Amino acid sequence: MKTLYLDTFSGISGDMFLGLLIDLGVEQQQLEKELAKLPVSGFKLEVGPEQRHGIQGSHVQVHCEETHHHRTWSSIDKMLAECSLKEPVKLLSRKFFRKLGKAEANVHGIDIDKVHFHEVGAIDAIVDLVGAAIGINLLGVKKVYCSPLPLSRGMSQCAHGALPLPAPATLEILRGKPVVDSGIDKELVTPTGATIASVLAEFGPIPTLPVGKTGYGVGGWDLEDRPNLLRGILYTDVDSETLSNQVQLLETHIDDSTPEQLGHLMERLFSAGALDAGYIPLQMKKNRPGNLLTVVSRPEQAKKLAKLILRESSAIGVRSIRCDRYRLNRRSANVQTGFGPAQVKLIFDEQEFLRLTPEYEDCRTLAKKTGKTLHEIYRTVETAAYEQLDLTITEGFDD
Repeated sequence: MKTLYLDTFSGISGDMFLGLLIDLGVEQQQLEKELAKLPVSGFKLEVGPEQRHGIQGSHVQVHCEETHHHRTWSSIDKMLAECSLKEPVKLLSRKFFRKLGKAEANVHGIDIDKVHFHEVGAIDAIVDLVGAAIGINLLGVKKVYCSPLPLSRGMSQCAHGALPLPAPATLEILRGKPVVDSGIDKELVTPTGATIASVLAEFGPIPTLPVGKTGYGVGGWDLEDRPNLLRGILYTDVDSETLSNQVQLLETHIDDSTPEQLGHLMERLFSAGALDAGYIPLQMKKNRPGNLLTVVSRPEQAKKLAKLILRESSAIGVRSIRCDRYRLNRRSANVQTGFGPAQVKLIFDEQEFLRLTPEYEDCRTLAKKTGKTLHEIYRTVETAAYEQLDLTITEGFDD
């Protein structure tokens, strides 16, 4: 699995991201060949090496013909849905434009179907966002992490006149994402750059993985206090795909909640999206018996789950730790038995099938329905799975 880390010390824009992808190995000809599948004309890519503060990267400029037409968000979405690009590229491109379209709609107080872009801006955004989806697909990147984004101050001129920095659409796109003050009055994070980062990436520290190739996408500004570059670190494939995305561990000691409250909290945590949770008995201060609650969470859900713990238990503090999670690939499948249908979980180490596990809830339902023992139902479902399923299929792994 390839992982990309975006080091955004000088922000991110659509053309900087395209430059980074080319610097990391995407061929310009391949990118242009895929972009040619779009029913859009009037643009040209200019790509070349440039330096900022002595560091060389790839500079991409999208040159558009000046027109006076407009494209609505809905027409762009329809165009992407019907074009001949690969399905993953189409889906990601549409996700980019939905994020951008929703932000523009919220800023202007209109429905997303009424959002429109001036033709030059529309073509530029189409090339940036679709090009980003194409490049990520060509590089084979499966996971993206990003540093906090540096936001600017001051004013910027656009079609609507003077607008404050960060642009209103940029702030709307970055709701819930970590940012820092850049201290300068140049626009470092554009709406398209914010869209790419917010859709693709999890925000957090540099991953603890073997560093591979480093690339730089060159921005248009010449900045005095920093090189205007988007740095990307492409991590080498790990030996096993058991390395998954990072998770957040939440922990707290609980010594004065009732068993009923603890059971209720566990149910609430799983309903709210916890990946796993459990209690461990422990002896606390003043020799009081208590429980250590440990919750495994996706990083973006950690704050919500921590608040839930504080509201639903007697805890007054929660520790939070970011760490890597190693896991096996999993794929769900359905089988038919003489007692009824049941789901099983197929478990793989990379592409190698290891074992299968019947789903407990389905087996429990069949046991209640038939009066058979749970053990007998499990054995029947396992036998049916080995007989009915192709265990060599290694596509469609669960997240």
